[in-house]
Amino acid sequence: MKSIILSIVIMAITSSAIFAQRIKGSDTCLPLSQKAAEEFMKVNRSTTVTVTGGGSGVGISALVEGTTEIAQSSRKITFAERQKLQEGGKTVREVVTAYDALAVVVHPQNKVTNLTREQLEGIFTGRIRNWREVGGEDMPIIPYARETSSGTYEFFKEIVLRNRNYMNGIMSMPATGAIIQSISQTRGAIGYVGLAYLNASVKAIRVSYDQGKTFAEPSVANAKNETYPIVRPLLYYYATTSETLVKPFIDFVLSATGQKIVAEMGYITVN
Repeated sequence: MKSIILSIVIMAITSSAIFAQRIKGSDTCLPLSQKAAEEFMKVNRSTTVTVTGGGSGVGISALVEGTTEIAQSSRKITFAERQKLQEGGKTVREVVTAYDALAVVVHPQNKVTNLTREQLEGIFTGRIRNWREVGGEDMPIIPYARETSSGTYEFFKEIVLRNRNYMNGIMSMPATGAIIQSISQTRGAIGYVGLAYLNASVKAIRVSYDQGKTFAEPSVANAKNETYPIVRPLLYYYATTSETLVKPFIDFVLSATGQKIVAEMGYITVN
């Protein structure tokens, strides 16, 4: 009888281990993945899903190394990253789980409310260094950016800076929360964060991509009607060999229940 009970316990432990999966990468995706994992585990009690951030590049590197089952990313996988995966014998699948509007934020007391793409480019490349140059106070501009491993860093560089380099010595932050905190405490600061991270401690800027003819604020509605221009997909990447393990969770995120979580967390649904 004891041996039978012991066998059942071992089987239970082994079974729970089989359904353990890891998600790693983008800080932009982090709140969504954490909430989705929490709700998923409530109805799938034999499954453990652990979610950590670190940046899109960190997540994809973990996928290459085999230390995560899902890489969450706020940018597309690069050719070099795909090559590394292929060299390791891995074919990857890409899934769009949500969309995100990237908000440009300043200190709440900053009088500037509108900026054009060209002005943003000037600020983050170092060509514009004082707020009075863009209609604000006589005050130095202190730009904050994400670290280079961040998908948000790459996306902003591509879409807003048109692939021009950030200014030398730009303040680089390891996480979105750190940008929010720094800007809330620094009157001359400016940075960028995912829409879901917006709160009252910072002020979102209205942005123009038609040289100042029209400006739009970052919001779910403006992202959906395409009046706000800085919108990107949020992605999951996984190796096809892990599909059986990860598909139930991904299907959950894409389900009506999962997409309701997407909307509640301040992201934009896939449909």
